Amino acid sequence: MEFNNQRIFEYILKKQSFLCVGLDSDFERIPDHLKDTEDPVFEFNKAIIDATKDFCVAYKPNIAFYESLGPKGWHSLHKTLEYIPEDIFTIADAKRGDIGYTSAQYARTFFQTYEFDSVTIAPYMGEDSVTPFLGFKKYVILLGLTSNRGSTDFQHFKNENGQELHELVVTKAQQWASPDELMFVIGATHPEAFRKIRSLAPEHFFLVPGVGAQGGSLEGVCRHGMNDQVGLLINSSRGIIFASTGKSFARDAGIKAQELQIEMAKILKQKGFIQ
Repeated sequence: MEFNNQRIFEYILKKQSFLCVGLDSDFERIPDHLKDTEDPVFEFNKAIIDATKDFCVAYKPNIAFYESLGPKGWHSLHKTLEYIPEDIFTIADAKRGDIGYTSAQYARTFFQTYEFDSVTIAPYMGEDSVTPFLGFKKYVILLGLTSNRGSTDFQHFKNENGQELHELVVTKAQQWASPDELMFVIGATHPEAFRKIRSLAPEHFFLVPGVGAQGGSLEGVCRHGMNDQVGLLINSSRGIIFASTGKSFARDAGIKAQELQIEMAKILKQKGFIQ
């Protein structure tokens, strides 16, 4: 399915949710009773998807947890991607970015071999490392202001005009792609920055990690980060998929996902998006 901002917005309204479930499926944390199955990672993901698909609009497999397992991990990823319902947006959380020729191969990997709807990209090497991902009628999700503690090491550096590095990334990248091709990663652990970043990119969707396990505030992000199409995909990974580790893990993941969906529905009503 081809996605654009309007289609994502329509699904948000239909599901009363802008939740993205991160499939950071760490083999070491998968419940023990699954580890004797033929494909423990896929069986885990399948159960999580079955339990959460009614409450989310996106899934985000973190590629590191699959490629670390070698060929069987890539096989699990492929099966997972095929199992995700067609109307749910998929994100390859790969954080790639290299010289143009190499980026073109990464683009083929995630947009043709695995057919994701989007991929996360590191912007440090500039325009020619990003543009090979464009033209597939897919999304590039560019790292803007990330949620990790180390984001303060570089991302707040100011240039001679007082513009912080992450603000320069968000501003410059809009010259390369339209809002229907480009999103930005903006971490929920920086709620004070959302107002400024939204003013710089009023039409773009933001993928927002950091709500839940990392302590980000859903309410704070929505207050400053929403636009007229909602414009947010709020990711929760560990807080949902590892809500528990016993045989009830999928049920408990579904409960956590539903709790977030209910919060999101309230916010959508408060903002006048739904009745």
